[in-house]
Amino acid sequence: MSLNEGVLTRGLRRARAALSIAAAALALAACASQLGGSTPPQQPTDQSSTAPIGAGQVRVGLILPLSAPGNAGVAAQSMKNAAEMALAEFKEPNIQLLVKDDTGTPQGAQAAAQQALAEGAEIIIGPLFAQSVNAVGAIARGRNIPVIAFSTDASVAARGVYLLSFLPESDVRRIVDYAASRGKRSFAALLPDNAYGAVVEAAFQQEVARRGGRVIALEKYPLDPNKMAEPVRRVAQVANQVDSIFIADGADAVPQVVQNLAAAGVNLKRVQLLGTGLWDDPRIFSTTALDGGWFAAPESTGFRNFSSRYRGRFGQDPVRTATLAYDAVALVAALVKTQGPQRFSEQVLTNASGFAGIDGVFRFRPEGTNDRGLAVLRVAPSGGQVVSPAPRSFSPGT
Repeated sequence: MSLNEGVLTRGLRRARAALSIAAAALALAACASQLGGSTPPQQPTDQSSTAPIGAGQVRVGLILPLSAPGNAGVAAQSMKNAAEMALAEFKEPNIQLLVKDDTGTPQGAQAAAQQALAEGAEIIIGPLFAQSVNAVGAIARGRNIPVIAFSTDASVAARGVYLLSFLPESDVRRIVDYAASRGKRSFAALLPDNAYGAVVEAAFQQEVARRGGRVIALEKYPLDPNKMAEPVRRVAQVANQVDSIFIADGADAVPQVVQNLAAAGVNLKRVQLLGTGLWDDPRIFSTTALDGGWFAAPESTGFRNFSSRYRGRFGQDPVRTATLAYDAVALVAALVKTQGPQRFSEQVLTNASGFAGIDGVFRFRPEGTNDRGLAVLRVAPSGGQVVSPAPRSFSPGT
């Protein structure tokens, strides 16, 4: 039995006992960063890249920006590889993937969805970009066909359009919950002045209030590092009133933010630094001033195992988002195998007890967003050290 088959079998057993529905073993990717906000121009599609995968009876649309230029096209090819790998590793999957190229545009996504549905797709996996998800969802909902998409923009989630990505809101909820459980009550925050920062700000304010804490200061800094000092200075002025400082950004900015905090007189050993899954980066771990900081992220074992198998099959490393496609296909294959005619019903897809995944448990919410079981890790020179393991199950009432 392969590693993947073993995980799938254990996941299915747990779900049958707890939910009477299938649990798919999923390697869930931290899609914390966007691949780009601009709409790439359409390019000719290599028809070989859109050949169907598999020969099962249940048809499943797979919509990706395969011919989009730059990082989007690279990611799409890696995700297509991962989908193929999921079929190969799942024992006797009765599905056929109808691979469609959306060219990275809403118009292309609309055409791809129409083609997949005309060919009999019972569910659609993808697309990647938020505007494309909107385009696909509008068509699929009209036919009562569910969509499992990959955007990290929660605003495109809807009933019947489920996001399999790691959402910033989940990171914020987990890290604030953990900090509050450790007695942290007064918070400051430094956030990037961009779309990610706006999403995180709303979630942070909500979660701190829910846990009975106070946000003493919240400042946004511009992308220009030369203009970062002033908002950092304003947080530094109230640092003696807080016990935690939340910095929701990645390794391109966080080391400079903490350097500016230290330069402004903040004692970084006294306050607890908090972050999101964007901190899961070697550059964060090598920044001495961040040692001991806490951040929420999936535990890394699942992705390491997935990457090893992917390299063995394709001779190269996967992009981090490749696991999204793998997981969606694994879930669909498991539901086809165990759930009969109701396999893609809302009741099955949104079961409150969720599904067992390689990177932890997750569940789709009825409105299309998700909950995830994330760990809390501590920054150390050797990497993220787990200080609070991810939960292994959800309580249906939570």
